[in-house]
Order: sequence, then C-alpha cells, then structure tokens
Amino acid sequence: MKGSVVLPFFRAMLAVCIALTPFVAHALTADELAPLAGDDYQAKSAAIDKLIANADAPSVAVLNALADGSLVATDNGRVYVQTDEGNKDAVTGKIAEAPDAQAITLNNQLRTKVAGALSGLQLASQDLGKRREAVAALLKNPDASMKPLIDRARAAETDPELKKRLDTLWAMTALHDPNVDKRLEAAQLVAARHDLDMYELLRPIVAKKSDGSFNEPDERVRAVAKAGIEALDSIQRRSEIAGTLFAGLSLGSVLLLAALGLAITYGLIGVINMAHGEFLMIGAYATYVVQNLVQHYAPAAFNWYPLFAVPASFVAAALVGIVLERLVLKHLYGRPLETLLTTFGISLILIQATRTIFGAQNVQVTNPSWMSGGVAVMQNLILPYNRLTILAFSLAVVLIAWGVLTRTRLGLFVRAVTQNRRMAACVGVKTARVDSYAFAFGAGIAGLGGCALSQIGNVGPDLGQSYIIDSFMAVVLGGVGQLAGTVIGGFGLGLVNKAIEPFWGAVLAKIAVLVLIVLFIQKRPQGMFALKGRSAEA
Repeated sequence: MKGSVVLPFFRAMLAVCIALTPFVAHALTADELAPLAGDDYQAKSAAIDKLIANADAPSVAVLNALADGSLVATDNGRVYVQTDEGNKDAVTGKIAEAPDAQAITLNNQLRTKVAGALSGLQLASQDLGKRREAVAALLKNPDASMKPLIDRARAAETDPELKKRLDTLWAMTALHDPNVDKRLEAAQLVAARHDLDMYELLRPIVAKKSDGSFNEPDERVRAVAKAGIEALDSIQRRSEIAGTLFAGLSLGSVLLLAALGLAITYGLIGVINMAHGEFLMIGAYATYVVQNLVQHYAPAAFNWYPLFAVPASFVAAALVGIVLERLVLKHLYGRPLETLLTTFGISLILIQATRTIFGAQNVQVTNPSWMSGGVAVMQNLILPYNRLTILAFSLAVVLIAWGVLTRTRLGLFVRAVTQNRRMAACVGVKTARVDSYAFAFGAGIAGLGGCALSQIGNVGPDLGQSYIIDSFMAVVLGGVGQLAGTVIGGFGLGLVNKAIEPFWGAVLAKIAVLVLIVLFIQKRPQGMFALKGRSAEA
C-alpha cells in the first residue's frame, strides 16, 4: 500500500524535473563568451546559438546587451555588460575595472539572429499577446537556431490557434533536420500553410545540386514540397487574374465617367467635342480648390471635403459647358469639321488658362483618411480604398444619369431630340434649350469624373488629354447616345486593356484595342447598341 503511494509520487516528481530541465539556469563560462570578442563570424554565430539554447537569465542578459550595443570585451577576451554602475562581468555578474574594453560589433545577419532570439524568448511569456507577437515576428524571419525555443513553446502552448501557427513555425525551422521523418512532417506543415512566402522554403527542397543530385535525398519530402509549390503556383495565378480584373474595372470606371457625358452630348447634337477632356480637368481643379478651402477654414472637416467637392466639380464643369455651348457650339451644329477644329482650339485655350491660374506644375489632391490604404482580399492582392470608392462612385453616377434620362422631363426631351430632332420641335420641344441643358449635364458628369481622378493621381493642366481618345472609343463601341452601351464599352475597354498589358506593354495594348475596335465597327457601324425609333434623317 505504501509503495503504491510512493511510486506515483516519485514518477510525478520526475516528470516535473524533466519538464523543468530546459529552464534550469546554466552557468556561463568565459570560454563560451570569448568568441563574441573575436572577428570569426562562425565562432560568434555558434556562441550566440549557445546562448539561445541556454535561454536562462544570464544568457538572456548577454543577448539583450548584444541587441542594445552595451556588450563590450577586453583584449584578453573577457566580456562585460555596460551598466550605470560600471562594467559588469558577464560571467560572474560583478562590477570590474575594464578600461580597455571595446564594444562588440555584429553584422546584419548576427543582429537579425539576436533580434529573433529575443523574440523567441517571448514564446514562453505568460502573456498571450506577447506570444502572438513573438510568433508573428519569427514567422517573418524564421531561423533554425530558434528551434530549441520553438520546440519548448510548441510543447507548452495551450491556445489552439497559436498552436497551429507554432506548428508552422516549427516546420519552417525543421525543414533541414537530420531526421527524415521530421523533415517530412515539416514539409507537410509548410505546404499546408498555402502561404506565398513559403516559396523560398520549398524551392530548395526540389532543387538539384551541381552534380545532378537533389538537395533533399528523400523522395517523399520532395513530393510533398513539389505538391506545395504547385498549390502556391495556383494561388499565384488566381491572384494575378483577380488583380487584372480589378485593374480593368478600375480603369473602366474612370473611362466610364469620362465617356458618359460625351455619350449624351455626342448622341444628342452630334458634336465631336475635343474639349471634353478639359471638363475632367476643370472638375479635378475644382476638387483641389475645395480641398484647400476646407483645409484652411474648416480643418476638422477635412476628411469630408469630397462631399463638398462632388457638387462643386459638377457645377464648375457644367457652367463652363453651358457657356461654351451658348457662345460657340450652337453656331456650328451640322458642321462637324469646323466643330472638331474649334473644340480642339478651345481645349488648348482652357489648358493654357489653367496653367496661368494654377501654374504649369501638377497639384496634389490628398485622399481623406477613409480613402487611404486598402483591403487585402488575397495574399498578394490589396484593393486600394480610393479605387474601390471610384468604382462605386462611377456606378452611382450611372444610376443618376439613367434616372435623369428616363425619369425626368428633361430626359424625355433629350431622348426625343436624340431620336428625331425635327419631330420633337414640331410638337413643341425647345430643342435649342434642350441642347444647352444636355450639354451642361454631360459636362457636369465629366466634372464628376475629374473629381474622381483627383483621388488617384496628381492633377495637372493636361489631365483630360489622357482620356479623351479612350472616351470616344468607349462611346463609339457602345453605340452613340446609348447609356448601356457606354457602360459596357467603358468597362470592356478597361478589361481588355489590362488583360493585354502584361504581354505586350501599355502602348501596344492601346494599339491592339484600337485595331479591335476598328474591326468591330467595320462589322457593326452602329456599335453594340443602336438607337431605336424613327430618325428624321432616315
């Protein structure tokens, strides 16, 4: 009976002793620390590895001194820690005279190793948050010398989520373990992580040496690593496809805002307005002015200045548009060549006027805080908030334009005049006034496009010149005067452009898109969506 009580007690005490063995203080010796004072990189690295493996209070004190530059050594190789009280012997812990002590220097690799070791020591912290931070730091810079610390933390960790991350961290340090079973387990854990950062850990396993043999002798480990690399390649391809689609939609949203107003005016009055791009520029500069006014008079409301800039950019561009239509364009209806040349000249005048007022240099419009940064949807794909906002904004503008054209009296008149101007005039529609209002509305929409463009780049006098040709292509492709066609044309051009760019470059991609549009128009001159209804010219 007595033996049955003593034996379990003895076993329990033995288990406690075994568990505490790694944490029993190790007496540092001068010989262990002496290599730190020398210039031999390998000897220094081995000495640091020894300190990491000890992981006791004296060793941690030396590592901390190495990290903050307070570890010094004398000519005879004796190592001291500089303190406010004086030089403390790293072995005995006593203050000693060391007048000839010089600072111990480390290269970048050894500094990284020491920093990683100090992070690794946090793996044994009682604070879950500190352990998480330590694991996150070590996952970014895994080091095989951390394996003893990671082994201990892995065996003692109780948090399930952190235990999984420790398993991955252990695997990253055990890929070159002498034990093939551990290498296989490590490769399986690394491959299962599906992290693109794991490429550089898996590739050496399947690589060959100069003599043709594999770095990894075991075929099972190589097979796991190869499967992991193939899975990562698949993730990479999906990310690239998703990134291309988003880039295409982002470009398409900008083209849509630029082309929407052009589609309305071109479809209504048939004017090839080469100054339409300058309405974008006017909207962008209106946003810049509003930003400066808010920043000067109401800095606390700076994050919400786009709410004031949107109507301001619409009104500024619309006013310039209605003045242009009333003073110049109304006298040139039905004369396309003169209209083309005149609007090109007006474009140059507006650009030069902007240079005179704001200067020739680009001006910067700052994103509000809620449009800064981005959201990570995949491992290597971050969608910027400003691009997402512009995409949503362009769709909102399309809905507003659709509502105006289909649910208002002005929209009814615009559609009537677009389909049959003479018949609309015969039933009492004042076509000249409709032309002015529609032109102002189209210019205002372009101003909204300039407001959006100001959030993704610098604003300059030549801003509109970059989008006018693409805007015309979107309008012609979709069908003159057709809102749905302009939407599809704008997004279609953006997607095709971004899909071709990785293969041929930006310039050849634009040329290819132009050739495709010419071929399409040859087969379908009216575009994707033709106007419906009787036309006076039919």
